[in-house]
Amino acid sequence: MRYISTRGSAPPIPFDEVMLSALAPDGGLYMPEAWPQIGADEMAALATRTYPEAALQVLKRFSGDAIPLSDFYTAIIAAYRRFGAPEVTPLIDLGDGLHLLELFHGPTFAFKDVALQLLGRLMDWGLKTTNRRALIIGATSGDTGTAAIEGVRGLDRIDIVILHPKGRTSPVQRRQMTTVLDENVRNLAVEGTFDDCQSIVKALFADPDLGARYNLAAVNSINWARIAAQIVYYVAAAAKLGAPSNQIDFSVPTGNFGDIFAGYAAHRMGAFDGRLVIATNENDILARTLQTGRYEPRGVVETTTPSMDIQISSNFERLLFEAAGRDGAAVVRLMDDLKTRGAFELTPAMLAFIRARFDAERVSRDQAAAEIARTEREKGIVLDPHTAIGLAAARRRRRPGVPMVALATAHPAKFQDAVSSAIGRKPPVPQRLKALEALPERCDTLPAETAAVKAYIEAFAGGRA
Repeated sequence: MRYISTRGSAPPIPFDEVMLSALAPDGGLYMPEAWPQIGADEMAALATRTYPEAALQVLKRFSGDAIPLSDFYTAIIAAYRRFGAPEVTPLIDLGDGLHLLELFHGPTFAFKDVALQLLGRLMDWGLKTTNRRALIIGATSGDTGTAAIEGVRGLDRIDIVILHPKGRTSPVQRRQMTTVLDENVRNLAVEGTFDDCQSIVKALFADPDLGARYNLAAVNSINWARIAAQIVYYVAAAAKLGAPSNQIDFSVPTGNFGDIFAGYAAHRMGAFDGRLVIATNENDILARTLQTGRYEPRGVVETTTPSMDIQISSNFERLLFEAAGRDGAAVVRLMDDLKTRGAFELTPAMLAFIRARFDAERVSRDQAAAEIARTEREKGIVLDPHTAIGLAAARRRRRPGVPMVALATAHPAKFQDAVSSAIGRKPPVPQRLKALEALPERCDTLPAETAAVKAYIEAFAGGRA
């Protein structure tokens, strides 16, 4: 299995290089040269397998012979041993064809743990095998940073610098990052939005001198290995619900488009046939794009779902690549239009390709709050606001006779103010999160300027090399 760039001019590379990389040299995102397939018989077998067993069966299709299967399985077992649910990602039947796929049972109580607990271990394996170090740089709207830091803290061969928008994460999300005092971890509060953080990170990855000196790596969803790890829970859930013989739909609270693209990848593998619902908050660029065919970022609106307060969805480029018939030149033209004109137009064929597989729903903060209250009242289940957006969208797009799975992406205790406003009381807080309030924090604040962040990183990484 080899990987190619969405922009068409980077040489193909194997999985082990992809997982230690970020953007391709031409600025694109890596994608598998071809989609591996999973047959109906194996899907039936996966319905009774443990989650680690399912993970190995899915992921070996994307890694090829890059990682010995014994080493791969050892990393998988170690990653998911830290999860609080025996099933790792439990599937909860809500009745009336609705299901919740709980993805928040990892150490930071967010779905990002499913991929990042594994990715950190695989990266560490790869660096030890090649006798190298790596510097991870990432932008987060909240959960990616906490999960990434937890996945690599204390590792000898990896340093990590995470940027988050100052004042735009929940207090719990911030403390989960800033209370980690391991010497290989640094946090930066950037005076701007998540999109500003993401733009700075992309600029740093495009700096060839910085990349050559510090071996830059990514753990956010521009890293294909992270997308691959997220494919597993779609495959496992679909298998439990009788796919591919039965159609299955998924509703996904969406910001940077990585999680829902993993669902698309599972669909392309043949794991299920069904619809993928893009559930957005007021930052509804993806819903507008599906409606009009025009991708046009607007100002970021601050909401009760900060992980979705995004206007530039990086992983949408991967879908554009697919919709353009894997024409890298076409993707380059669209990205150039976005950079120079502030927007781009999908061709009728591309828009039709996307609409054939995806739906979209915009759910406001008030509607999300109403969903939290309804689900608590009717089912005794407390949702976080991101999950509430996914479930509200799922209700609207549910098809008769077709199971609809809404992804539950975070523990409600991470967003106590939004939850308490909806149900009149704060959700129970796990002891691990309570303990954060008494821990000291370490974080530096910088302006939203690439040069300032680069200087900080060089000072940090230069002393660690």
